Amino acid sequence: MVTKNRARLQFVCDGPVVEGDMAVPGTAQDRYTEWVGLYGAGPTVVIQLIAETDGREYVSRKWTAAGEVANSTS
Repeated sequence: MVTKNRARLQFVCDGPVVEGDMAVPGTAQDRYTEWVGLYGAGPTVVIQLIAETDGREYVSRKWTAAGEVANSTS
């Protein structure tokens, strides 16, 4: 079971995606934080921090113009 750590950036919801897969969760977290700082003020931007295991994605953090939503892992 391999987990991919992904940061995903969309300037428009359901628009084209810029994303990167990282082997280390901290690297994906750093990219997410960097993108929030660079692009987070955009009114339509969506930035996500995702873990993917066995083809299933889990969004742990999501940034939109309304701010950040962090999902807990219960």
